[in-house]
Amino acid sequence: MAASRALLTLENFIGGKFLPCNSYLDSYDPSTGEVYCRVPDSGKEEIEAAVEAARAAFPGWSSRSPQERSQVLHQLADLLEQSLEELAQAESKDQGKTITLARTMDIPRSVQNFRFFASSILHHTSECTQMDHLGCLHYTVRAPVGIAGLISPWNLPLYLLTWKMAPAIAAGNTVIAKPSELTSVTAWMMCRLLEKAGVPAGVVNIVFGTGPRVGEALVSHPEVPLISFTGSQPTAERITQLSAPHCKKLSLELGGKNPALIFEDANLEECVPTTVRSSFANQVRSYIKRARMEGAQILCGEGVDKLNLPPRNQTGYFMLPTVITDIKDESCCMKEEIFGPVTCVVPFDSEEEVIQRANSVKYGLAATVWSSNVGRVHRVAKRLQAGLVWTNCWLIRELNLPFGGMKSSGVGREGVKDSYEFFTEIKTITVKH
Repeated sequence: MAASRALLTLENFIGGKFLPCNSYLDSYDPSTGEVYCRVPDSGKEEIEAAVEAARAAFPGWSSRSPQERSQVLHQLADLLEQSLEELAQAESKDQGKTITLARTMDIPRSVQNFRFFASSILHHTSECTQMDHLGCLHYTVRAPVGIAGLISPWNLPLYLLTWKMAPAIAAGNTVIAKPSELTSVTAWMMCRLLEKAGVPAGVVNIVFGTGPRVGEALVSHPEVPLISFTGSQPTAERITQLSAPHCKKLSLELGGKNPALIFEDANLEECVPTTVRSSFANQVRSYIKRARMEGAQILCGEGVDKLNLPPRNQTGYFMLPTVITDIKDESCCMKEEIFGPVTCVVPFDSEEEVIQRANSVKYGLAATVWSSNVGRVHRVAKRLQAGLVWTNCWLIRELNLPFGGMKSSGVGREGVKDSYEFFTEIKTITVKH
């Protein structure tokens, strides 16, 4: 009983209030494998309440000027920044990433998301044309869609939730968000700051729970005309099926199998450390077992080296960084997204060959190209089937430009222009004079 009382218990945030749930899910500390948190196991009832709150808040929030909404977003960004260390500690414990990564990337980027869209919402322009011979003036206006359904993943919990939430509310929408039930804590912590930031009740509603229960209730609700989702392809297929009868707007950012192409003239002093970080940044033994059965060689890591952990962490979710070679392109390790510290290293002989092999996977989210040949960098980047190509760098983002994948990596793009267009509806108005 003592252990049970010590558990952190989250509550849904609906209509500006924290509300308990009838049932809860266990959430585990990945460093120990022990339950440390209880997350609401919400369903249709909670979504109905959130829709009611979001519907009621929409007229007032959408009628505010962009300047007024921008000010609220800036205030929320400031409050998040003031709580940076507390949020970083919570993100590290809940998700399993290093405290350094949470402190230097996840939480600062969450702050930046609000500041960026608080600024960009002030600078959009509309189109206007004249037909003098008919005495007509045509112009466009954009209006918020209504209630936006936002579903964010477990790997970048607050980072990707705010990447969706900021442009949605900046454009005048109200939102119902469902974070991953695996990593819900920082979303709950953010809710405690909303009233102080000046966010009216009902503008932001956070409903916790699983995809089959609360996610499906949100996606299939007829009063939620828009869904922004980041996650797996099978879940995206289900979202598409449930949304089709309502003709909902969908933004689907899915998985990736991001190749790093390292040519013989690459600057290895820059390339190797960066590629190591990109390969092992995410926090799966079945893949390694299958690779070994297929004849691949495990150079280091799982099954080769011993992982020494303190007693407290021996039941935690730890894996050694693993490097696989002598592996065929048809292997599951080369074709499927592995959410673990596993990378495959394979040689190639020509530019044409490596482009063809990189494009042979079903995904097309991102890629990196390492070469000192400027012409080659441009040629290869243009031909790679990926929505984002970094050359001689990695993870440098310009938020004004689109982010999203090709092929099975998703539908739609996110960024200043793309997010604004997604979270608004355009209307053409003709005036005869």
